[in-house]
Amino acid sequence: MTAPHPPRSAEPPEFDVDALLDDPETRTVVCCGSGGVGKTTSAAALGLRAAERGREVVVITVDPARRLAQSMGLHTLDNTPRPVDLPQAGGGTGRSPGALYAMMLDMKRTFDEIVEAHADPERARQILANPFYQSLSSSFSGTQEYMAMEKLGQLRQSGDWDLIIVDTPPSRSALDFLDAPKRLGRFLDGRLLKVLSAPAKTGAFRLIGAGVGVVTNLISKIVGAQLLTEVRTFVTAFDAVFGDFQERAERTYRLLQAPDTAFIVVAAPDPDALREAAFFIERLGTDHMPLAGVVVNRTHRTATWDLSTEQSLAAANAVEESGDHPLAAAALRLHAERARVQAREIRLRERLTAAHPAVPIVEVPARAEDVNNLEGLREIGEALGNGGSRWRGGDSDVSG
Repeated sequence: MTAPHPPRSAEPPEFDVDALLDDPETRTVVCCGSGGVGKTTSAAALGLRAAERGREVVVITVDPARRLAQSMGLHTLDNTPRPVDLPQAGGGTGRSPGALYAMMLDMKRTFDEIVEAHADPERARQILANPFYQSLSSSFSGTQEYMAMEKLGQLRQSGDWDLIIVDTPPSRSALDFLDAPKRLGRFLDGRLLKVLSAPAKTGAFRLIGAGVGVVTNLISKIVGAQLLTEVRTFVTAFDAVFGDFQERAERTYRLLQAPDTAFIVVAAPDPDALREAAFFIERLGTDHMPLAGVVVNRTHRTATWDLSTEQSLAAANAVEESGDHPLAAAALRLHAERARVQAREIRLRERLTAAHPAVPIVEVPARAEDVNNLEGLREIGEALGNGGSRWRGGDSDVSG
């Protein structure tokens, strides 16, 4: 398989990341994609680049590995935005630097804040102390995604930052970020919880009828009387909060559809990640959410576009047979492997661009080591900002 420079007609539109970050109309950037593709690093690098180009930025991460804190020189991150020291003014851009803050979403603390804000003190105390609520707020499927949206809404409402960058929760499917909050809302407003809580409401049992008693007795035997009591107590107390809860979720969802929001789909150059990226692109279009572009992370490119895999291997064999220049033979074989990987990645990318030819793309090269400091984040940011032009001229020299 040869690895020629891709024809110009096959090139997707260039994703001008710097133009997006510099635009004062851009208020929210959401980095999304399947798990393990580099969303956290991309979000942090975008935040640093935007701050060094003059924006007042806060980055929300939900990554449990806490790499964001380490790379930004912070000992820890919590539910409160923490300032990040920007040692080099403007990052060499010649611009006056803005400010960079970072925080790690604490989904239980965020859920608690909603309850405390929308329930009277006694009802809030009952909800927060309820064992079913404690489990729901810390481990229930969809809670993390819902609270990421809630925290985004809180930060936008505060007006303290002119750009918010959201690192969406790690999950098997990129679509979980959009679907999980609705699933949680449907669960909290679902028929099952209403039936389970009915006997605890004044007059409800009498109105619904004795059939409910048969159902709840059966459920009580299956799940246990204690859990059933906890669910009833929770739903009864939570009823007064739920309306505001749902309204806030819908308001934040509309915020994601606003023109000042930009989604960036992050993918790796492998079939599963790019398939997820394609699904997400289609879903954003269906939900009328603004897609800015796609970041393909950890790509491999060779500077010698004209030397194919076969040519490189043939040359390596000839050099080895002569017995001269063993290092040259090793370099030729290394190039052959790089050319093979490059050709595979280009084919995968072209499948995505064939299905979505109008979506801008930028590639970020693979690195020899993980990012663990601001300088590494700055290099990723430079690749994002300059990537569109850097990898198109056939003069790339990518490490990793």
